[in-house]
Amino acid sequence: MHNRRFSLLAITCLLTILFSVTLIGHALAQCEDPEVLTFSIIPTEETIQELTIYKPVIDYLSKMTGKKVEFYMPTSYSTVVEALIGKWVDVAVLGPYSYVIANSKDPDVEVFATYAKKPGYIQEEGPGYKAALITRKDSKFTTIDSLNGSVIGLTDPASTSGNLVPRVVFTKVIKEPLEDYFKKIVYTGGHDLSTMAVYEGKVDAAFVATHRFDNVVERGMVKKEDFNYLWYSPAVPQDPFVYRASLCPQLKEQVEQTFLTLQNEPACAAFLENVKSNKFVKMTSADYDVIRDLKKAKDARKKQ
Repeated sequence: MHNRRFSLLAITCLLTILFSVTLIGHALAQCEDPEVLTFSIIPTEETIQELTIYKPVIDYLSKMTGKKVEFYMPTSYSTVVEALIGKWVDVAVLGPYSYVIANSKDPDVEVFATYAKKPGYIQEEGPGYKAALITRKDSKFTTIDSLNGSVIGLTDPASTSGNLVPRVVFTKVIKEPLEDYFKKIVYTGGHDLSTMAVYEGKVDAAFVATHRFDNVVERGMVKKEDFNYLWYSPAVPQDPFVYRASLCPQLKEQVEQTFLTLQNEPACAAFLENVKSNKFVKMTSADYDVIRDLKKAKDARKKQ
């Protein structure tokens, strides 16, 4: 009798183990392991130039994953998001706000890292940046009050520092919507274009990301001294590097390690220098909760 009970227990345990292994195997079989990885970035004025800078990174990603890596050329922030959700793109660089939008539409879009910035002209050190409100130095716009009734430049509706932060955080300063405070709002299409629009007098002021502004100064198109800096936002996390969570675990680990060890690859030094960083740091979805809070506040205002 004892032996019979023992045998039944053993069979039950064995069946449980086999069932568990089958479930795990089924789950692993459902993960995606594409022959070719597709990589994309949010578009900027320097996108073509950045393709050259990204080439060693793409080569390193190919080396670390053992896969061919192709680049998808986007036309806007939203096209990158659509490509991720549509599974045309596997790994991408998004803006913080566009990541939150993408992740809310499809949790399969998952952040894994970002770069820690070096201190720059107006950029502070660390994995965060700020929105800066700038005006031309020789203009009459030297205070926030003086901007009442002026023309303001925003970047893109899906931009964090170029649209979301001004509409949620800055409006607490002026105590009214941007549309009521400014005479006209112009979407320029990018932080570099906003910077140049202020410099060339096409808009009276603009909100720009501190690290994006630094890029324009670095390229010699403007000088830091050409502008007034009327307001800075609290820090927001840097551009998230994301992949699709449905990729196989080993592949995701290889993608993560590509970027987290980028500083060890000599060929990628120019890329790190281009983004003014020494290294990448691991990030999670929770690190972008500050952006989600901003989005909620913006959405709530729309309903009022």
